[in-house]
Amino acid sequence: MKIVRLIFFLVFLGNIRCQILQRILQDAAMQYANSQNYLEENLRDITSIMVAQFLQNVTYEDVQTIVKELLDIAEKCKGFKPHESPSECSQQMMITFLEHICENKGMVDKYGFSDCCNKNYTARQKCFLSHKKDNEEYSDIFQISNPEQILNKSCEMVKENQVTVRERYIYEISKKHPFLYGPTILTMSACYETAIQSCCQEENKTECFQIKLEPIRKYVKEVSLRHHHLCDIGIKFNHRVAKAVELVLLTKKQPKANFSEIAKLAVDTKSLHQTCCEGNTVECVLGRGQLMNSICSKQAILSSKITQCCAQPGPFRGECIINSENDDKPDQLSLSLSRFTEDQFVCKQFTDKQEDFLQEFIYEYTRSHLDVAVPVILRVEMEYQNLLGNCCKLEHPLECYSHAKDMLQRVVHKSHEHVKNYCDLYAKLGEGNFHSRLIVLYSKKIPQLSAQELIVITKNMAAAATKCCPLNDENQFYCIEDSAKLIFGALCRRHEVKPTNAGVGRCCVDSYAFRKTCFDDLQSDGTYISPSLSYNQVSNLKENMCNAQETEFRNEMIKLLVRLVKSAPHIGEMQFQSLLADFNTFVQQCCQAEKSEECLKKNGFQERKVKVNVLSHLGKKTEHLCERY
Repeated sequence: MKIVRLIFFLVFLGNIRCQILQRILQDAAMQYANSQNYLEENLRDITSIMVAQFLQNVTYEDVQTIVKELLDIAEKCKGFKPHESPSECSQQMMITFLEHICENKGMVDKYGFSDCCNKNYTARQKCFLSHKKDNEEYSDIFQISNPEQILNKSCEMVKENQVTVRERYIYEISKKHPFLYGPTILTMSACYETAIQSCCQEENKTECFQIKLEPIRKYVKEVSLRHHHLCDIGIKFNHRVAKAVELVLLTKKQPKANFSEIAKLAVDTKSLHQTCCEGNTVECVLGRGQLMNSICSKQAILSSKITQCCAQPGPFRGECIINSENDDKPDQLSLSLSRFTEDQFVCKQFTDKQEDFLQEFIYEYTRSHLDVAVPVILRVEMEYQNLLGNCCKLEHPLECYSHAKDMLQRVVHKSHEHVKNYCDLYAKLGEGNFHSRLIVLYSKKIPQLSAQELIVITKNMAAAATKCCPLNDENQFYCIEDSAKLIFGALCRRHEVKPTNAGVGRCCVDSYAFRKTCFDDLQSDGTYISPSLSYNQVSNLKENMCNAQETEFRNEMIKLLVRLVKSAPHIGEMQFQSLLADFNTFVQQCCQAEKSEECLKKNGFQERKVKVNVLSHLGKKTEHLCERY
């Protein structure tokens, strides 16, 4: 089945629908149509991205100073002949940058990079990369504060010097999203600049600001998460996994292209990801430009959907191709796939060139199943590989692997059914109760996470259900699996920074393809020692709780639920909900009382009927909470 999306990120991204953003991209691209050498003309901005992403705590002024010093070095190197140039002129900009930082002892001491500067280049680079912090993953949903003030300041900057608006945006986005690829930041900075210029001319500037900048913000956040995820795959798993992911994504994008072209593109794309993930922004921008030029030179054999994109300048061409619609599905694909289950020479091909053979299987299977998400296709490939590993040892292997088609369909069906049940539960409970259920489940599975972390990760899961579950059956399946890989990817990065428990560690490293199914099947952490729940944690509320917004009030209730679950992990879900309902009633009654704060402080749970004897489950005395009235 052909799946068409207005914006479909596949090589680097995912899917976000936004006509406003497309118009902004087109408007911004028009301003760069006459650019002759985008890399050279934008070297300052490209260098700024690299510096701000590596040195996230450095001030805007210090970043501009470092950028000027690096550009001065680059300018000085132009005057040397190749055989005369000093060593710093023969190095990539990133190497020169790291050496330059380490030579500045004041900056090294001020920003805490002495441990990195004491290492050799390869180890030094990895050390600097390890200092990058992507705090967006565990922050609450961003809201633009004081839009009028921000817009007025931006409009003043546009009047004085519009370059400053773009430079400031590049600095802020780069430090906030240290794993977002340089070419995307360049494109979005041009979009931001174009949107600001447009809004400053509008009568209702604030409304324009919200309409045009919110899509840019969402795009940046979504793409940053996907870039970070792709970087993780390249680091955490072997090269076969990273290459297989690219193979699937590129085949979905260009299903009519032949295998040799897709395989070559997969190698080139994987190499580009590595360059961009290392923070080598100059090479990342240059490399993506070269890759997109290569794709445009082969439009006839790759895709019929990128003609307009290839007419665009600079990084806009790349962003457009990445966002372009998938090409149409070819005909008679079942015949191509049948050779992997019916050909008598399968075992010879599998034994002689296993990696190449399995890549061809991924390619053909993906072309035949464009509606199946990347992790599910990788599960199918792993099951097929295991099947051949067993069948090819037998005297008559064809009899064994001829049933592969049915077996592989069961792999997809099992994943599909799990998503269907997940969405059925969401429909039954509604968004609020569904989120509460996720809180209970994951507070038991990963109690080592803080209440805020548990709220954010389960809120993301609930948001994915809200987005995906109303879709038709096939799109629902794809959407949930695609969202889950990003959510669990972020969770695994959190675990790597501060390990939670052995079960999470196993799910994160054992198999990328089966990561979601591992987390789905993860049981309560039996090694976790439940903390005591003090009376004050439950009932010490203030009067301003009565004036809280609905969202704020619900967050407080959710935090209470997390504390209850951690303290009594063996209590059933319905009992937790009963406790919360009772507590909710109590708060509402106190808020209607004449002396609401006194009611909240003095009475607490003491005047409420607690329906569960928590003491019997905890095996410890928690007098104020657990007493039965």
